[in-house]
Amino acid sequence: MGQLELFLLRPEAPEELLDEAAFADDEFLPYWAELWPAALALAAALPAHLAGLRVVELGCGLGVPSLVAAARGADVTAVDWAPPAVELLRRNAARNGLEVRAEVRDWRDAWQERFDLALAADVLYERRNVEPIAALLPRLAPEALLALAGRPYESELLALLPTRPVADRVVRVTRRAGS
Repeated sequence: MGQLELFLLRPEAPEELLDEAAFADDEFLPYWAELWPAALALAAALPAHLAGLRVVELGCGLGVPSLVAAARGADVTAVDWAPPAVELLRRNAARNGLEVRAEVRDWRDAWQERFDLALAADVLYERRNVEPIAALLPRLAPEALLALAGRPYESELLALLPTRPVADRVVRVTRRAGS
């Protein structure tokens, strides 16, 4: 398969986006502004053909996996709780001629939607996210691809979910029987 080339706008100085008031409110840091290796690993691990699949990316940040999924034919919804991340993803989707529904949303909230595939890359910055992610992934889709970054809480999450490796840094999560 040929290479996919994306043209991305990115914050020039992510460290300048730090906001003490936002951190005090919900320990918010601008993680979204970095192009993390786990996101690139997840994008590289996506199947070549996703036409007709409904895909959601949680904590999308710059949204590279979402953009790749859209380029491969998926109907993509990308969510992040940082409005600047969502706005930049919308601009990058347009810049690349791709359609991605980008929404400001806290993935810890209740979800009614269901998808064919869920994506998440490097989303475990805090321990408090382990149980919500473990509960949400199987409810959102029968299958998820989770990219790991070596964060301290990843082993706790992996112990809660049925997974198998599919690529370097990437595991497939499937529903347990009866889920």
